[in-house]
Amino acid sequence: MAERYLIVGLGNPGRKYENTRHNAGFWVIDELARRWNISVNNSERKAFTGDGTIRGTRVLLVKPQTYMNLSGESVRALMDFYKIERDYLFVISDDLDLPLGTVRLRKQGSHGGQKGLRNIIQHLGGDNTFNRLRFGIDRPPGRMPVEKYVLQPFFDDDVITARIVVERSADAVETFLKDGMEIAMSRHNGKVDEPNPT
Repeated sequence: MAERYLIVGLGNPGRKYENTRHNAGFWVIDELARRWNISVNNSERKAFTGDGTIRGTRVLLVKPQTYMNLSGESVRALMDFYKIERDYLFVISDDLDLPLGTVRLRKQGSHGGQKGLRNIIQHLGGDNTFNRLRFGIDRPPGRMPVEKYVLQPFFDDDVITARIVVERSADAVETFLKDGMEIAMSRHNGKVDEPNPT
């Protein structure tokens, strides 16, 4: 078994972006860090990292600081440095193609237009066989450009829904680490207003 899992949340660094939709991956990392008392403030390989244990499994929580579109630079460097195999990589990202309130775990798949995932796949030599969690943020309304939409915060009731999705996503990562991806998918894939088995 690998010494640790690399749990990566995607986002953009800096206060300007911290509450924007594109930073959903960072929010989940922050929730896991809060729950398990892991300090994610070590600066290495173009990322902030935190070494700790979740449900008896050693993890390295990661928030790349390269900006979203270059996330793969940090992820690949950390995988190489810590000798982490593809099966022990888990990436959390926002997803425009899923409605807000939806969590979707997969063992592999395309980047679906998500530029952080696309860059990670490129840095892994085109291999998309790694674990990931997609955090639905919905499509922009009307003709709003995607680039503008993902860099805006949630508003009104969507703030509450997004917070619930963060919690469900952290639950899903914990289940993955303890019981594996198949059980995590069966328990947590879907809308957050559906029952969440313990």
